[in-house]
Amino acid sequence: QVQLVESGGGLVQVGGSLRLSCSASVISFSTYVMGWFRQAPGKEREFVAAISWMGEFTYYLDSVKGRFTISRDNAKNTVYLQMNSLKPDDTAVYYCAADRSAKITTRNVDYDYWGQGTQVTVSS
Repeated sequence: QVQLVESGGGLVQVGGSLRLSCSASVISFSTYVMGWFRQAPGKEREFVAAISWMGEFTYYLDSVKGRFTISRDNAKNTVYLQMNSLKPDDTAVYYCAADRSAKITTRNVDYDYWGQGTQVTVSS
């Protein structure tokens, strides 16, 4: 069983930055593809970013490319999402997810474990 705990969310003004962290309680963290998803009120959960086992491959939602950066530290069992130039449309609950397969995927149904989420609110 894998437990994921997100942190780092909060209230920020337009143009500001936040860094989300997701800590995983698992021995073989480096064998999981890790992803970030988000869900705004009244909307479906959407893919934001994903990173391969060793961090050599990343994939992003088009609307966050150039603003968000996903990274991981396998020694710390932690994945990060650095969010810059935040916009009101980025307001959502952000979820960390872990996938046991070897291939990066953007589909939430492919992820096996999920955190509880952390709220990000961007005010204008």
